Amino acid sequence: MTAIRRICVLLPWAVLSAALADPTSAADACQQIAASVSTSSGVYYPGSLPYPRDVTHWASSSSQNATCSFEPGTAEDLGKALDVISTLRTPFAVKGGGHTTNPGFSSTTGVQIALSRFSDVVYDPESRTATIGAGLTWDTVYAALEPLGVNVVGARGPGVGVAGLSLGGGYSYLTNQYGLTVDTVQAYELVMPNGTVKNVTAKDEDLFFGLRGGLNNFGVVTRFTLQTFPQGQVWGGFITYSTDNIELLNQATVNFASNTTDPKAALMITYDYFLSRKSLGPSALVFYDAPTPPPGVFDELLAIPSLVKNVSTMSFPALIQTSMANATYGSRAIFDTISVLNYSVPFLDAVVNETTFWGSSSTLGAAFVSYVIEPFLPSLYNHSSTPSAFPPTRAKGFTPLKIYYSWANQTSDSAMHAAVRESALNLQRLAGAPQAPRYPNYAIFDTPVEMMYGGNLPRLRSLQQQVDPEHVMDLTGGFRF
Repeated sequence: MTAIRRICVLLPWAVLSAALADPTSAADACQQIAASVSTSSGVYYPGSLPYPRDVTHWASSSSQNATCSFEPGTAEDLGKALDVISTLRTPFAVKGGGHTTNPGFSSTTGVQIALSRFSDVVYDPESRTATIGAGLTWDTVYAALEPLGVNVVGARGPGVGVAGLSLGGGYSYLTNQYGLTVDTVQAYELVMPNGTVKNVTAKDEDLFFGLRGGLNNFGVVTRFTLQTFPQGQVWGGFITYSTDNIELLNQATVNFASNTTDPKAALMITYDYFLSRKSLGPSALVFYDAPTPPPGVFDELLAIPSLVKNVSTMSFPALIQTSMANATYGSRAIFDTISVLNYSVPFLDAVVNETTFWGSSSTLGAAFVSYVIEPFLPSLYNHSSTPSAFPPTRAKGFTPLKIYYSWANQTSDSAMHAAVRESALNLQRLAGAPQAPRYPNYAIFDTPVEMMYGGNLPRLRSLQQQVDPEHVMDLTGGFRF
Protein backbone atom coordinates (compact mmCIF):
# COMPACT_ATOMS: atom_id res chain seq x y z
CA MET A 1 0.00 0.00 0.00
CA THR A 2 1.28 3.46 -0.77
CA ALA A 3 2.35 5.56 2.17
CA ILE A 4 0.25 8.57 1.18
CA ARG A 5 -3.43 8.39 0.39
CA ARG A 6 -5.97 11.14 0.09
CA ILE A 7 -8.90 11.26 2.50
CA CYS A 8 -11.86 12.72 0.61
CA VAL A 9 -14.45 14.76 2.48
CA LEU A 10 -17.90 14.69 0.90
CA LEU A 11 -20.78 17.02 1.53
CA PRO A 12 -23.19 15.77 4.19
CA TRP A 13 -25.77 13.36 2.78
CA ALA A 14 -29.44 13.58 3.67
CA VAL A 15 -31.49 10.42 3.97
CA LEU A 16 -35.01 10.33 2.67
CA SER A 17 -36.51 11.16 6.06
CA ALA A 18 -33.88 13.68 7.08
CA ALA A 19 -35.66 16.75 5.75
CA LEU A 20 -36.54 18.19 9.13
CA ALA A 21 -40.11 17.54 10.13
CA ASP A 22 -42.34 20.58 10.31
CA PRO A 23 -42.72 21.00 14.11
CA THR A 24 -46.41 21.89 13.85
CA SER A 25 -47.25 18.94 11.61
CA ALA A 26 -45.25 16.52 13.76
CA ALA A 27 -46.85 17.81 16.95
CA ASP A 28 -50.30 17.45 15.38
CA ALA A 29 -49.44 13.89 14.35
CA CYS A 30 -48.35 13.02 17.88
CA GLN A 31 -51.58 14.39 19.34
CA GLN A 32 -53.80 12.66 16.79
CA ILE A 33 -52.01 9.33 17.29
CA ALA A 34 -52.43 9.62 21.07
CA ALA A 35 -56.15 10.33 20.61
CA SER A 36 -56.76 7.45 18.19
CA VAL A 37 -54.97 4.48 19.77
CA SER A 38 -55.95 2.18 22.63
CA THR A 39 -54.54 2.09 26.14
CA SER A 40 -52.24 -0.72 25.00
CA SER A 41 -50.05 1.91 23.34
CA GLY A 42 -48.38 5.15 24.43
CA VAL A 43 -47.11 8.46 23.05
CA TYR A 44 -44.18 10.09 24.83
CA TYR A 45 -42.41 13.43 24.64
CA PRO A 46 -38.90 14.67 25.52
CA GLY A 47 -38.55 14.67 29.30
CA SER A 48 -40.73 11.60 29.84
CA LEU A 49 -39.11 8.39 31.00
CA PRO A 50 -39.70 6.07 28.00
CA TYR A 51 -38.66 8.67 25.41
CA PRO A 52 -34.85 8.30 25.68
CA ARG A 53 -35.13 4.52 25.31
CA ASP A 54 -37.30 4.94 22.23
CA VAL A 55 -34.96 7.30 20.34
CA THR A 56 -31.55 5.94 21.46
CA HIS A 57 -29.60 3.77 19.02
CA TRP A 58 -26.56 1.50 19.31
CA ALA A 59 -24.59 4.12 17.34
CA SER A 60 -25.14 7.64 18.65
CA SER A 61 -24.85 8.98 15.10
CA SER A 62 -28.05 7.09 14.27
CA SER A 63 -30.12 8.87 16.94
CA GLN A 64 -32.21 12.04 16.46
CA ASN A 65 -34.50 14.02 18.72
CA ALA A 66 -37.99 13.11 17.60
CA THR A 67 -40.99 15.35 18.28
CA CYS A 68 -42.52 12.39 20.10
CA SER A 69 -42.08 8.65 20.37
CA PHE A 70 -44.88 6.17 19.87
CA GLU A 71 -44.86 2.69 21.39
CA PRO A 72 -47.61 0.65 19.71
CA GLY A 73 -48.90 -2.21 21.81
CA THR A 74 -50.93 -3.79 19.03
CA ALA A 75 -50.57 -4.03 15.28
CA GLU A 76 -53.98 -2.38 14.93
CA ASP A 77 -52.80 0.68 16.89
CA LEU A 78 -49.74 0.90 14.68
CA GLY A 79 -52.08 0.88 11.67
CA LYS A 80 -53.99 3.84 13.14
CA ALA A 81 -50.72 5.72 13.59
CA LEU A 82 -49.74 5.09 9.97
CA ASP A 83 -53.14 6.47 8.89
CA VAL A 84 -52.39 9.72 10.75
CA ILE A 85 -48.84 9.88 9.41
CA SER A 86 -50.06 9.32 5.86
CA THR A 87 -52.76 11.98 6.09
CA LEU A 88 -50.44 14.64 7.54
CA ARG A 89 -47.38 13.53 5.49
CA THR A 90 -45.30 13.53 8.67
CA PRO A 91 -41.76 12.13 8.57
CA PHE A 92 -41.46 9.08 10.82
CA ALA A 93 -39.06 6.28 11.69
CA VAL A 94 -39.38 2.70 12.91
CA LYS A 95 -36.93 1.32 15.44
CA GLY A 96 -36.66 -2.38 16.28
CA GLY A 97 -33.36 -3.08 18.03
CA GLY A 98 -31.79 0.20 16.87
CA HIS A 99 -28.57 -1.35 15.58
CA THR A 100 -28.32 0.39 12.21
CA THR A 101 -25.34 2.70 11.65
CA ASN A 102 -26.93 4.50 8.70
CA PRO A 103 -28.10 7.91 9.96
CA GLY A 104 -31.80 8.50 9.55
CA PHE A 105 -32.64 4.91 8.63
CA SER A 106 -34.52 4.32 11.89
CA SER A 107 -34.56 7.80 13.44
CA THR A 108 -36.36 11.07 12.69
CA THR A 109 -37.23 14.53 13.99
CA GLY A 110 -40.88 13.61 13.39
CA VAL A 111 -42.65 10.59 14.93
CA GLN A 112 -40.34 7.88 16.27
CA ILE A 113 -42.13 4.52 16.31
CA ALA A 114 -40.48 2.14 18.78
CA LEU A 115 -41.49 -1.53 18.56
CA SER A 116 -40.33 -2.40 22.08
CA ARG A 117 -43.77 -3.64 23.19
CA PHE A 118 -43.64 -6.38 20.55
CA SER A 119 -41.51 -8.46 22.87
CA ASP A 120 -43.11 -11.89 22.87
CA VAL A 121 -41.47 -15.21 22.00
CA VAL A 122 -44.09 -17.93 21.46
CA TYR A 123 -42.97 -21.46 20.58
CA ASP A 124 -45.33 -23.86 18.84
CA PRO A 125 -44.03 -27.43 19.26
CA GLU A 126 -46.55 -28.80 16.77
CA SER A 127 -45.38 -26.64 13.85
CA ARG A 128 -41.86 -26.30 15.30
CA THR A 129 -41.97 -22.55 14.81
CA ALA A 130 -41.37 -19.55 17.05
CA THR A 131 -43.29 -16.29 16.67
CA ILE A 132 -41.03 -13.45 17.70
CA GLY A 133 -41.79 -9.80 18.40
CA ALA A 134 -40.03 -7.25 16.21
CA GLY A 135 -38.88 -5.20 19.20
CA LEU A 136 -36.54 -7.89 20.53
CA THR A 137 -32.82 -8.43 20.16
CA TRP A 138 -31.53 -11.83 19.15
CA ASP A 139 -29.73 -12.55 22.43
CA THR A 140 -33.09 -12.19 24.23
CA VAL A 141 -34.70 -14.59 21.75
CA TYR A 142 -31.94 -17.19 22.17
CA ALA A 143 -32.27 -17.03 25.97
CA ALA A 144 -36.04 -17.57 25.75
CA LEU A 145 -35.73 -20.59 23.44
CA GLU A 146 -32.77 -22.29 25.17
CA PRO A 147 -34.85 -24.05 27.89
CA LEU A 148 -37.00 -25.52 25.11
CA GLY A 149 -34.01 -27.09 23.35
CA VAL A 150 -34.61 -25.21 20.10
CA ASN A 151 -33.07 -22.27 18.27
CA VAL A 152 -33.60 -19.98 15.28
CA VAL A 153 -31.29 -18.58 12.62
CA GLY A 154 -30.30 -15.11 13.81
CA ALA A 155 -27.47 -12.72 14.66
CA ARG A 156 -24.00 -13.68 15.86
CA GLY A 157 -23.51 -10.85 18.37
CA PRO A 158 -25.39 -9.26 21.28
CA GLY A 159 -27.60 -6.22 20.83
CA VAL A 160 -28.64 -6.85 17.22
CA GLY A 161 -32.35 -6.35 16.57
CA VAL A 162 -34.63 -9.06 15.22
CA ALA A 163 -36.44 -6.75 12.79
CA GLY A 164 -33.57 -5.23 10.82
CA LEU A 165 -31.60 -8.43 10.42
CA SER A 166 -34.66 -10.48 9.45
CA LEU A 167 -35.79 -7.97 6.81
CA GLY A 168 -32.34 -7.54 5.25
CA GLY A 169 -31.14 -11.14 4.88
CA GLY A 170 -29.58 -12.49 8.06
CA TYR A 171 -26.22 -14.29 8.22
CA SER A 172 -25.81 -16.57 11.23
CA TYR A 173 -23.61 -19.18 12.86
CA LEU A 174 -26.28 -21.60 11.65
CA THR A 175 -26.37 -20.39 8.03
CA ASN A 176 -24.18 -23.20 6.68
CA GLN A 177 -26.78 -25.66 8.00
CA TYR A 178 -30.07 -23.86 7.43
CA GLY A 179 -29.55 -20.78 5.23
CA LEU A 180 -30.14 -17.10 5.91
CA THR A 181 -32.74 -15.86 8.38
CA VAL A 182 -35.02 -14.95 5.44
CA ASP A 183 -34.87 -18.59 4.34
CA THR A 184 -36.47 -19.69 7.61
CA VAL A 185 -39.30 -17.15 7.93
CA GLN A 186 -42.71 -18.84 7.70
CA ALA A 187 -44.92 -15.78 8.21
CA TYR A 188 -44.86 -12.04 8.82
CA GLU A 189 -47.40 -9.99 10.76
CA LEU A 190 -47.34 -6.88 8.58
CA VAL A 191 -48.93 -3.49 9.11
CA MET A 192 -49.31 -2.31 5.55
CA PRO A 193 -48.78 1.33 4.52
CA ASN A 194 -52.58 1.83 4.36
CA GLY A 195 -52.89 0.76 8.01
CA THR A 196 -54.37 -2.71 7.49
CA VAL A 197 -52.86 -5.71 9.28
CA LYS A 198 -52.04 -8.76 7.19
CA ASN A 199 -50.49 -12.14 7.97
CA VAL A 200 -48.15 -12.73 5.04
CA THR A 201 -47.13 -16.29 4.12
CA ALA A 202 -45.74 -18.05 1.07
CA LYS A 203 -49.29 -18.06 -0.35
CA ASP A 204 -48.88 -14.28 -0.80
CA GLU A 205 -46.21 -14.91 -3.39
CA ASP A 206 -45.19 -11.36 -4.32
CA LEU A 207 -45.35 -9.80 -0.87
CA PHE A 208 -43.59 -12.77 0.72
CA PHE A 209 -40.84 -12.37 -1.88
CA GLY A 210 -40.49 -8.66 -1.11
CA LEU A 211 -40.33 -9.05 2.66
CA ARG A 212 -37.60 -11.69 2.36
CA GLY A 213 -34.73 -9.21 2.21
CA GLY A 214 -36.61 -6.12 0.96
CA LEU A 215 -36.23 -4.15 4.21
CA ASN A 216 -38.95 -1.66 5.24
CA ASN A 217 -40.36 -0.88 1.80
CA PHE A 218 -43.69 -2.65 2.21
CA GLY A 219 -44.89 -1.59 5.65
CA VAL A 220 -43.94 -2.37 9.24
CA VAL A 221 -43.44 -5.97 10.37
CA THR A 222 -44.44 -6.47 14.00
CA ARG A 223 -43.89 -10.23 14.35
CA PHE A 224 -41.91 -12.92 12.56
CA THR A 225 -42.76 -16.62 12.60
CA LEU A 226 -39.51 -18.55 12.15
CA GLN A 227 -38.71 -22.19 11.66
CA THR A 228 -36.91 -23.64 14.69
CA PHE A 229 -34.18 -26.26 14.89
CA PRO A 230 -32.93 -28.52 17.70
CA GLN A 231 -30.22 -26.85 19.77
CA GLY A 232 -27.93 -28.27 22.44
CA GLN A 233 -24.57 -27.23 23.81
CA VAL A 234 -22.10 -25.68 21.38
CA TRP A 235 -18.36 -25.22 21.33
CA GLY A 236 -16.55 -22.00 20.55
CA GLY A 237 -15.52 -18.60 21.73
CA PHE A 238 -13.07 -15.76 21.30
CA ILE A 239 -9.34 -15.90 20.54
CA THR A 240 -7.00 -12.91 20.23
CA TYR A 241 -3.59 -13.03 18.60
CA SER A 242 -0.50 -10.82 18.52
CA THR A 243 0.45 -9.01 15.32
CA ASP A 244 3.55 -11.25 15.15
CA ASN A 245 1.26 -14.10 14.12
CA ILE A 246 -0.77 -12.32 11.43
CA GLU A 247 0.79 -14.40 8.65
CA LEU A 248 -0.12 -17.64 10.42
CA LEU A 249 -3.65 -16.38 11.06
CA ASN A 250 -4.17 -15.32 7.45
CA GLN A 251 -2.99 -18.66 6.13
CA ALA A 252 -5.15 -20.57 8.62
CA THR A 253 -8.16 -18.47 7.61
CA VAL A 254 -7.64 -19.18 3.92
CA ASN A 255 -7.21 -22.89 4.64
CA PHE A 256 -10.43 -22.95 6.68
CA ALA A 257 -12.40 -21.09 3.99
CA SER A 258 -11.01 -23.32 1.22
CA ASN A 259 -11.09 -26.73 2.86
CA THR A 260 -13.82 -26.87 5.51
CA THR A 261 -16.91 -28.77 4.41
CA ASP A 262 -18.55 -29.34 7.81
CA PRO A 263 -21.75 -27.22 7.93
CA LYS A 264 -21.68 -27.16 11.74
CA ALA A 265 -18.44 -25.14 11.72
CA ALA A 266 -18.36 -21.34 11.42
CA LEU A 267 -15.68 -18.70 11.71
CA MET A 268 -15.32 -14.92 11.91
CA ILE A 269 -11.90 -13.28 11.71
CA THR A 270 -11.64 -9.68 12.86
CA TYR A 271 -8.81 -7.20 12.29
CA ASP A 272 -9.23 -4.32 14.75
CA TYR A 273 -7.15 -1.17 15.15
CA PHE A 274 -7.41 0.87 18.34
CA LEU A 275 -6.08 4.42 17.94
CA SER A 276 -5.63 4.79 21.71
CA ARG A 277 -3.28 1.79 21.75
CA LYS A 278 -1.80 2.49 18.32
CA SER A 279 -1.97 -1.22 17.66
CA LEU A 280 -3.61 -3.85 15.48
CA GLY A 281 -5.57 -6.56 17.27
CA PRO A 282 -6.46 -9.64 15.21
CA SER A 283 -8.96 -12.10 16.65
CA ALA A 284 -11.12 -15.10 15.80
CA LEU A 285 -14.63 -16.13 16.79
CA VAL A 286 -14.88 -19.89 16.37
CA PHE A 287 -18.12 -21.86 16.48
CA TYR A 288 -19.11 -25.51 16.26
CA ASP A 289 -22.69 -26.70 16.66
CA ALA A 290 -21.93 -29.57 19.06
CA PRO A 291 -20.23 -29.85 22.45
CA THR A 292 -16.88 -30.71 20.81
CA PRO A 293 -15.62 -30.21 17.24
CA PRO A 294 -14.10 -33.18 15.44
CA PRO A 295 -10.32 -33.22 15.04
CA GLY A 296 -8.96 -31.08 12.23
CA VAL A 297 -11.67 -28.43 11.92
CA PHE A 298 -10.04 -25.70 14.00
CA ASP A 299 -6.66 -27.27 14.79
CA GLU A 300 -4.64 -24.79 12.74
CA LEU A 301 -6.30 -21.75 14.36
CA LEU A 302 -5.95 -23.23 17.85
CA ALA A 303 -2.26 -23.99 17.31
CA ILE A 304 -1.35 -20.35 16.67
CA PRO A 305 0.08 -18.73 19.83
CA SER A 306 -2.65 -16.55 21.33
CA LEU A 307 -2.90 -13.71 23.82
CA VAL A 308 -6.38 -14.67 25.06
CA LYS A 309 -8.26 -17.89 24.39
CA ASN A 310 -11.79 -18.04 25.76
CA VAL A 311 -12.97 -21.22 24.05
CA SER A 312 -15.05 -23.96 25.65
CA THR A 313 -18.32 -25.88 25.57
CA MET A 314 -21.26 -23.66 26.51
CA SER A 315 -24.86 -22.78 25.69
CA PHE A 316 -25.66 -20.96 22.47
CA PRO A 317 -26.74 -17.76 24.32
CA ALA A 318 -23.49 -17.80 26.30
CA LEU A 319 -21.47 -18.10 23.11
CA ILE A 320 -23.22 -15.05 21.61
CA GLN A 321 -22.07 -13.04 24.64
CA THR A 322 -18.40 -13.85 23.94
CA SER A 323 -18.54 -11.43 20.98
CA MET A 324 -17.06 -7.98 21.60
CA ALA A 325 -19.63 -6.38 19.27
CA ASN A 326 -20.96 -4.06 21.98
CA ALA A 327 -17.55 -2.65 22.92
CA THR A 328 -18.18 0.63 21.10
CA TYR A 329 -21.82 1.09 22.11
CA GLY A 330 -22.83 4.75 22.10
CA SER A 331 -20.09 6.03 19.81
CA ARG A 332 -20.60 7.41 16.30
CA ALA A 333 -20.24 4.64 13.75
CA ILE A 334 -20.68 3.50 10.16
CA PHE A 335 -20.68 0.12 8.42
CA ASP A 336 -19.92 -0.66 4.81
CA THR A 337 -19.36 -3.91 2.96
CA ILE A 338 -18.00 -5.70 -0.05
CA SER A 339 -18.71 -9.23 -1.27
CA VAL A 340 -16.08 -11.93 -1.62
CA LEU A 341 -16.17 -15.22 -3.53
CA ASN A 342 -12.78 -16.64 -2.58
CA TYR A 343 -10.26 -15.72 0.10
CA SER A 344 -6.52 -15.66 -0.57
CA VAL A 345 -3.53 -14.73 1.56
CA PRO A 346 -2.70 -11.68 -0.61
CA PHE A 347 -6.27 -10.44 -0.20
CA LEU A 348 -6.17 -10.86 3.59
CA ASP A 349 -2.80 -9.08 3.62
CA ALA A 350 -4.55 -6.19 1.85
CA VAL A 351 -7.30 -6.21 4.49
CA VAL A 352 -4.62 -5.97 7.20
CA ASN A 353 -3.02 -3.06 5.33
CA GLU A 354 -6.36 -1.25 5.06
CA THR A 355 -7.00 -1.77 8.78
CA THR A 356 -3.60 -0.42 9.75
CA PHE A 357 -3.61 2.49 7.30
CA TRP A 358 -6.99 3.90 8.26
CA GLY A 359 -6.74 2.93 11.92
CA SER A 360 -3.38 4.64 12.41
CA SER A 361 -4.27 7.76 10.41
CA SER A 362 -4.01 10.76 12.73
CA THR A 363 -5.64 12.82 9.98
CA LEU A 364 -8.75 10.64 10.02
CA GLY A 365 -8.73 10.07 13.78
CA ALA A 366 -11.01 7.04 14.00
CA ALA A 367 -11.11 5.68 17.54
CA PHE A 368 -11.70 2.15 16.27
CA VAL A 369 -11.41 0.54 12.84
CA SER A 370 -12.53 -3.04 12.19
CA TYR A 371 -12.66 -5.40 9.20
CA VAL A 372 -14.55 -8.68 9.65
CA ILE A 373 -13.97 -11.74 7.45
CA GLU A 374 -17.00 -14.05 7.29
CA PRO A 375 -16.33 -17.23 5.28
CA PHE A 376 -19.25 -19.55 4.61
CA LEU A 377 -19.67 -22.75 2.62
CA PRO A 378 -20.31 -22.23 -1.12
CA SER A 379 -23.69 -23.91 -0.56
CA LEU A 380 -24.98 -21.27 1.88
CA TYR A 381 -27.70 -20.09 -0.54
CA ASN A 382 -28.90 -23.60 -1.45
CA HIS A 383 -31.20 -24.04 1.54
CA SER A 384 -34.26 -22.41 -0.02
CA SER A 385 -35.87 -22.50 -3.44
CA THR A 386 -38.44 -19.84 -2.56
CA PRO A 387 -37.56 -16.58 -4.36
CA SER A 388 -36.39 -13.71 -2.13
CA ALA A 389 -35.58 -10.04 -2.63
CA PHE A 390 -32.12 -10.74 -1.20
CA PRO A 391 -30.00 -12.42 -2.32
CA PRO A 392 -30.91 -11.59 -5.92
CA THR A 393 -28.90 -14.57 -7.12
CA ARG A 394 -28.10 -17.85 -5.38
CA ALA A 395 -25.84 -19.22 -8.09
CA LYS A 396 -22.57 -18.35 -6.34
CA GLY A 397 -21.62 -18.43 -2.69
CA PHE A 398 -20.54 -14.82 -2.20
CA THR A 399 -19.98 -13.77 1.41
CA PRO A 400 -20.01 -10.35 3.11
CA LEU A 401 -16.95 -8.61 4.48
CA LYS A 402 -17.92 -5.97 7.04
CA ILE A 403 -16.03 -2.69 7.43
CA TYR A 404 -16.73 -0.75 10.62
CA TYR A 405 -15.39 2.63 11.77
CA SER A 406 -16.14 4.28 15.12
CA TRP A 407 -15.34 7.84 16.25
CA ALA A 408 -16.34 10.52 18.74
CA ASN A 409 -17.09 13.85 17.05
CA GLN A 410 -19.90 14.75 14.67
CA THR A 411 -17.53 17.04 12.75
CA SER A 412 -15.71 13.89 11.57
CA ASP A 413 -18.80 12.22 10.04
CA SER A 414 -18.16 13.13 6.40
CA ALA A 415 -14.48 12.21 6.55
CA MET A 416 -15.29 8.82 8.10
CA HIS A 417 -17.94 8.08 5.49
CA ALA A 418 -15.53 9.01 2.71
CA ALA A 419 -12.76 6.86 4.15
CA VAL A 420 -14.93 3.77 4.54
CA ARG A 421 -16.15 4.17 0.95
CA GLU A 422 -12.60 4.48 -0.37
CA SER A 423 -11.45 1.44 1.56
CA ALA A 424 -14.41 -0.65 0.37
CA LEU A 425 -13.72 0.35 -3.23
CA ASN A 426 -10.07 -0.59 -2.94
CA LEU A 427 -10.84 -4.01 -1.43
CA GLN A 428 -13.63 -4.77 -3.89
CA ARG A 429 -11.17 -4.28 -6.75
CA LEU A 430 -8.79 -6.74 -5.11
CA ALA A 431 -11.55 -9.23 -4.26
CA GLY A 432 -12.31 -9.62 -7.96
CA ALA A 433 -16.08 -9.98 -7.59
CA PRO A 434 -17.44 -6.54 -8.54
CA GLN A 435 -20.85 -7.88 -9.58
CA ALA A 436 -21.48 -9.86 -6.39
CA PRO A 437 -24.44 -8.38 -4.49
CA ARG A 438 -23.75 -6.23 -1.42
CA TYR A 439 -25.41 -7.19 1.86
CA PRO A 440 -28.08 -4.54 2.65
CA ASN A 441 -27.62 -4.72 6.43
CA TYR A 442 -23.94 -3.76 6.14
CA ALA A 443 -24.14 -1.40 3.15
CA ILE A 444 -23.48 2.30 3.70
CA PHE A 445 -26.48 4.59 3.23
CA ASP A 446 -25.75 5.76 -0.33
CA THR A 447 -25.07 2.32 -1.80
CA PRO A 448 -27.04 2.07 -5.08
CA VAL A 449 -29.92 -0.38 -4.71
CA GLU A 450 -28.80 -2.00 -7.97
CA MET A 451 -25.69 -3.25 -6.14
CA MET A 452 -27.83 -5.05 -3.55
CA TYR A 453 -30.88 -6.26 -5.48
CA GLY A 454 -29.67 -6.59 -9.08
CA GLY A 455 -32.17 -8.26 -11.37
CA ASN A 456 -34.86 -8.29 -8.67
CA LEU A 457 -35.31 -4.51 -8.83
CA PRO A 458 -38.04 -4.38 -11.52
CA ARG A 459 -40.22 -6.80 -9.56
CA LEU A 460 -39.54 -4.98 -6.27
CA ARG A 461 -40.35 -1.58 -7.77
CA SER A 462 -43.61 -2.89 -9.20
CA LEU A 463 -44.52 -4.48 -5.87
CA GLN A 464 -43.71 -1.29 -3.96
CA GLN A 465 -46.05 0.70 -6.20
CA GLN A 466 -48.83 -1.85 -5.68
CA VAL A 467 -48.43 -2.05 -1.90
CA ASP A 468 -47.70 1.63 -1.22
CA PRO A 469 -49.24 3.79 -3.97
CA GLU A 470 -49.42 6.75 -1.54
CA HIS A 471 -45.67 6.47 -0.82
CA VAL A 472 -46.17 6.35 2.94
CA MET A 473 -42.91 4.46 3.42
CA ASP A 474 -41.08 7.23 1.57
CA LEU A 475 -41.69 9.33 4.70
CA THR A 476 -39.24 7.15 6.61
CA GLY A 477 -35.55 6.39 6.06
CA GLY A 478 -33.91 3.42 4.40
CA PHE A 479 -33.01 2.11 0.98
CA ARG A 480 -35.74 2.81 -1.57
CA PHE A 481 -36.36 0.85 -4.77
